[in-house]
Amino acid sequence: MSLKTILNEAKQSILDIDQEKAVAVAEQALDEGLDPVKVLTDGYSVGIREIGDLFSRGEVFLPEMILASEAMKAAVEILNSALEDKASKTVGKMVFATVEGDVHDIGKGIALALIQTQGVEVIDLGRDVPVEKIIEEAEKNGANVIGTSALLTTTMPNQEKLEAELRKRGMREKYKTIIGGAPCTQRWADKIGADAYAEDAAEGVNKVLELLKS
Repeated sequence: MSLKTILNEAKQSILDIDQEKAVAVAEQALDEGLDPVKVLTDGYSVGIREIGDLFSRGEVFLPEMILASEAMKAAVEILNSALEDKASKTVGKMVFATVEGDVHDIGKGIALALIQTQGVEVIDLGRDVPVEKIIEEAEKNGANVIGTSALLTTTMPNQEKLEAELRKRGMREKYKTIIGGAPCTQRWADKIGADAYAEDAAEGVNKVLELLKS
């Protein structure tokens, strides 16, 4: 099967919310020696972005978004072994969390998998994580970067709370912060004082690497 066909099948498996197909395509991609990063960024990631667009227009609903995310996560798990082989030497450490109140992590898996291929050690704190826990884990793990995702407008204030709490504790200069999630924007990042905003997984990789160099 050609690379173009694999990429289209990967994208379509997400749009069809077909986890079994998503896994099968990932396995076939590895069997054929295709670049797992390209399969993620130009296949599965395209599908999840299109699902996100449909969600924002009210053409699909949250349960479908969550199922599509689960399908993508299953594919990422298959590709992870190959992604780990591509990882370079460690260049920094990052903790990442979906903020308190958000009980799903749509799209997060692909971003973290891609970031890890660049030699960044990622500690995934999961979903619905309080600000205090995020800071505690950043301290415990010696992180350089703190990343947070908010997928609801009602949970975005927790990203602002993190920035405020870091300043309150005199720790703001110790960490670089990056935010993402469907309702987030560069304007929101500027307003709350975050160091960076990423619109999608590919941009997230570049932004994290820039933060580690700054």
